Amino acid sequence: MTEKIDFHHKVILAPMVRVSTLPLRLLSLRYGADLVYCEEIIDFKILSSTRVENDILGTVDYVMSDGNVVFRTCAQEKGKLFFQLGTSDAERAVAAALKVQEDVAGIDVNMGCPKEFSIKGGMGAALLKKPEKVKQILSSLVKAVSIPVTCKIRCLPTLEETIELARIIEKTGVSALTVHGRTKEERPRHANRNDFIRKIAESLSIPVIANGGSKELKDCSDIQKFAKDTGCTSVMVARAAERNPSIFRKEGIIPLLDIVREYVKMAIDWDNNAINTKYCILQMMYKDMDIKEGDQSLTAVTMEEFSEIWGLQEYYQQHKQSMTKLLAMKYDKETEIHVVTTDDGHTTIEMPFKFYKKEFPPKITPKQRLYEATKRAGINKLEYDVTERKEDRCYNCILNVGGTVYTTPFWEKSKQLAEQGAAMVATTVLDIKDERQFVEGGQNEALLEKWKKRKNDCDVKDIYLSFKHLLDKANEEKLVKKRLNDETNDSCIEVKHFVSENQDDVVT
Repeated sequence: MTEKIDFHHKVILAPMVRVSTLPLRLLSLRYGADLVYCEEIIDFKILSSTRVENDILGTVDYVMSDGNVVFRTCAQEKGKLFFQLGTSDAERAVAAALKVQEDVAGIDVNMGCPKEFSIKGGMGAALLKKPEKVKQILSSLVKAVSIPVTCKIRCLPTLEETIELARIIEKTGVSALTVHGRTKEERPRHANRNDFIRKIAESLSIPVIANGGSKELKDCSDIQKFAKDTGCTSVMVARAAERNPSIFRKEGIIPLLDIVREYVKMAIDWDNNAINTKYCILQMMYKDMDIKEGDQSLTAVTMEEFSEIWGLQEYYQQHKQSMTKLLAMKYDKETEIHVVTTDDGHTTIEMPFKFYKKEFPPKITPKQRLYEATKRAGINKLEYDVTERKEDRCYNCILNVGGTVYTTPFWEKSKQLAEQGAAMVATTVLDIKDERQFVEGGQNEALLEKWKKRKNDCDVKDIYLSFKHLLDKANEEKLVKKRLNDETNDSCIEVKHFVSENQDDVVT
């Protein structure tokens, strides 16, 4: 049984790429939005992610194998958040929707994005000309999930074509339809086709949500005027909310600098990454970049810098200290190091390292540094034994270096990630410098600190000492060889000098 949501008389935050992330969604709800839509997330991406309950933040995160969070939600938006899905395939759409349906209030299918990456992938506005595909995707979703399904379209070149598509969409059983009043070729500078939206709303029995009117919206009262002009009771707001989410506030707009400061505070609270935070700040301030805060935000790259610009240094430091303590407690429990030695003397060491490319310099990897060091030590073969888990095509690697086995407990999304994780365990145990730059307060750093306390225990110390002995021996042999070469070269030089000095005495 599909849960019911009343789509009448609603003001809604639109799905906007890189903008409709958790901080802006929560600000929009605070100022009066009834529903919020997340940025479009492609089916492949959400299916490749892992759902993680983040006890530290109190969020549910969908995390990629490289550690990047592609979707984050929290209890404050429970029952009000719609997940916008980018898809071109009914089967993938259903799989993605089923994966997230317990964490969102509904699923929205993007059928209006005019961006090239969407259209090339057969998604977004590419679907406007494929009614059978539209019908297949939406019908499959409506049947499969227990939460409302909606979709968002743009106008087709003629009103008749648009109404025809809208009626096809209505018959799939969706709960509501959002219509952006421009065609896929038109941009914000073009007039919104409010008359199209009105005619579509009159032609359907399901709620129609009007979108595309941000040029006309200066405050909350304008939202109601736009609803009246389009014959809809509900309005979805994009750019006007991107510039200032207090557009939803019935009491009036809050000054921009106050809004940006609140946004930065929200970004700190929910551990929003600095890149996304900067993008949203610059979008908000696009007309006011000449003021001090705007100019400084252009060059800022870290959350600490943003906190300084917006007068939140103390708030940021307090939050950071609190998070560091909580993470230390969490990672202390989670970073278990397992060492098992069999009767025949072979040792297996398992450590929960995860390879994140961003924690290493360009073109440097643990595998590379391990190979170079073991080659110097005279170990000419590294055995990477990768196992695939058939049900989800994830991989685990067992690495054999000179008879000692290194591994992690993780099943990674690729063979390469699994191998790099195992190599990180080996470089750690063997004390090989791999130029790692672990994130401060992160799990890898916590694990490294734990290993430093463990590495002198007798069951692992001998492994490192044996490897060090091989390296020392190899270095010594290299020095002896160099000394012999130097002596040989010196002897050759002496002979040449002798011959040269005695050439006159040679009788021909």
